Amino acid sequence: MNGLARAVAAEARDAVAAPAGYRVCAACLMDTTDPDITFDAEGVCSHCHRHREAVRNPKLVRRLEPGALEALVADIRRQGRGRRYDCIIGVSGGVDSTYVAWKVKALGLRPLAAHLDNGWDSELAVGNIERTLKQLDIDLDTHVLDWREFSDLQRAFLAASTSDLEIPTDHAIYASLYAAAAREGVRHILSGHNMATESGGVTAWAQGHADWRYIAQIHRRFGTVPLATYPRCGVLEFVRYAVIGGIRWVPILDYMEYRKADAVRTLQEALGWRDYGGKHHESIFTRFYLRYFLPVKFGVDIRRLHLSSLIWSGQLSREAALEELAEDDYPTAQQESDRDYVVKKLGLTRPEFDRLMALPRRTFHDYPSYKRLVGRVRPLMAVYHRFRR
Repeated sequence: MNGLARAVAAEARDAVAAPAGYRVCAACLMDTTDPDITFDAEGVCSHCHRHREAVRNPKLVRRLEPGALEALVADIRRQGRGRRYDCIIGVSGGVDSTYVAWKVKALGLRPLAAHLDNGWDSELAVGNIERTLKQLDIDLDTHVLDWREFSDLQRAFLAASTSDLEIPTDHAIYASLYAAAAREGVRHILSGHNMATESGGVTAWAQGHADWRYIAQIHRRFGTVPLATYPRCGVLEFVRYAVIGGIRWVPILDYMEYRKADAVRTLQEALGWRDYGGKHHESIFTRFYLRYFLPVKFGVDIRRLHLSSLIWSGQLSREAALEELAEDDYPTAQQESDRDYVVKKLGLTRPEFDRLMALPRRTFHDYPSYKRLVGRVRPLMAVYHRFRR
């Protein structure tokens, strides 16, 4: 049986074993594990339609127009004139952030690379970062989190029993990049987030990454160690950084034709970059979160979203994506090894971890947040940014 036949057979078995009402999109791999998904008469899902609308957004279209990237680079150089650096880039050792580093140097920019060390980096990721920045002659600013504080926050999110277990890391990255830009007097943070490989998102699985109230409330309820040094970006910090300071997040990969396979090949040939396996597997905890925690506790296979993003951008056929989905790229021994490592590093016993995993599922909406405030402020911020430009 060839790869595609195995994939189709596996999909059929999954459908039979799934609960009543289970559906998979006819065009991508998204399914009803997203509780908010809908389907049209042809069986095409709301994620597919949302992507098609997004790529027609005038803002995104303008980014791909001839001269748009050159104009952006000229603006970054102009605003960074007289400073040590003219932009900030986050580096993780992964494909997207490494390609950003390679590209901004090729464009003649003067970046400062910022890395958040949360205690979970794999040796491969660290090696990729060191090798890349040395060859590109880019300075590195590493923010090391206080492990006592950070592990307490991660345990608090486990106790909160929501599916967004990576928010403590993501928020710290968000806040520390803003802080680095403000410290250096830099107005541009160049992000590796892009429409080509990361255009999809499921709010039921993860939201609130920039919501300090949500994070603080979970820690207040379940944490025990004061977050004295943990990087944070609440409303006041956001106003100081973005509104008063004028610091912009720029998805620079959206200003070019970005194809993941081509990026990997370029990085391997030019920088000796080494592949770490699945998407976001450069972090041990992230690998555990995506491939153990989400499937075991919430029944979510995040690969459906990652592969669907490549389908939407035309980088992968649905048939090839099904073949990848059918591959056993995270064997049981690796799952158990990651789980045991995480449990021990977080200072838990196996029974304590099992008890946390068995807690009833909760969501972002079960805890206080800034969601209502953001909904009111977002239209005003859109008007402000249009006026400022």
